[in-house]
Amino acid sequence: MRFFSDNAAPVCSQVLDALSRANTLDTPYDGDRWSQQLDGAFSDLFGTPVRALWVPSGTSANALALAALCPPHGSVVCHRDAHIQNDECGAPEFYTHGAKLALAEGPGAKLTPESVTAVLDRVQSGVHWVQPHAISITNATEYGLAYAPEQVAAIGDVARARGLGLHMDGARFANAVAHLGCTPGDVTWRAGVDVLSFGFVKNGGMSAEALIFFKPELADATLYRRKRAGLLLSKGRYLAAQLLAMLEGDLWLANARAANAGARLLAAAAGDRLVHPVEANEIFLKVGPDEAASLRTLGFDFYDWAPGEVRLVTSWDQSEDAIRPLAEAIARL
Repeated sequence: MRFFSDNAAPVCSQVLDALSRANTLDTPYDGDRWSQQLDGAFSDLFGTPVRALWVPSGTSANALALAALCPPHGSVVCHRDAHIQNDECGAPEFYTHGAKLALAEGPGAKLTPESVTAVLDRVQSGVHWVQPHAISITNATEYGLAYAPEQVAAIGDVARARGLGLHMDGARFANAVAHLGCTPGDVTWRAGVDVLSFGFVKNGGMSAEALIFFKPELADATLYRRKRAGLLLSKGRYLAAQLLAMLEGDLWLANARAANAGARLLAAAAGDRLVHPVEANEIFLKVGPDEAASLRTLGFDFYDWAPGEVRLVTSWDQSEDAIRPLAEAIARL
């Protein structure tokens, strides 16, 4: 009865089966037949030609994406609560060789064209000031809110007007798409996204995330950055096999729908305790210390998030029967 994080969830059986099938002799690094299928498979998924690279973590995906969009002397506009700001130990700054993160505001960790423009307009031109080169948004956000295609497009319009790149941190991209009911292309490249960090580990994968370049030329230098950073794994076929297994039959979307359904079950029991609308698989509740202790006494594990606030995260593998006891316990508080 652990609701700490979807990072802790098991690997789904289809991925384990794919790893077993890939356990054979093939070309090392990314020359294997599984890695060579990624561009085509993800191009089909998004409905446009893309370059797709496997990486072993979401942090590496985000950092390499930002390095492709922003030089060392530039800055990336992101939300004050963004994962790249608060939870990646300076990796974006490290991989970009010194680029700054320029912090913007917005409820639910969500940027708006206005909040981005407010940051951009404060920057004077000239060599004495760090010039912005990119914007990074997170879908779903750190508080589980989803950017709809039109909301991404509005920020994409700002990026194009200012000559900036647009990155999407999609650690829970599958959950956002499952909630929105749109196509993956509608909320990414059609809305102006240049690079997507496509998360799989939280959604049933084991050790592989995808870095999707909607401007394929941006991938060329990233191949060298990935190697230089020590991220070009010698047996890359095991990462590629995971990604292909998750794409097959839209398993990535089915898993996300299952996790989202569990979150909705908890949200229905929470009533006015909800801090944010539940649009993915994260639930933030107003719960006092004594109430939190009483839930833990019943065997439920979760994070304290802020004073009087807790975070619950549902996973792809948790059935309604497994989640219902927590929903009933919340309703009794």
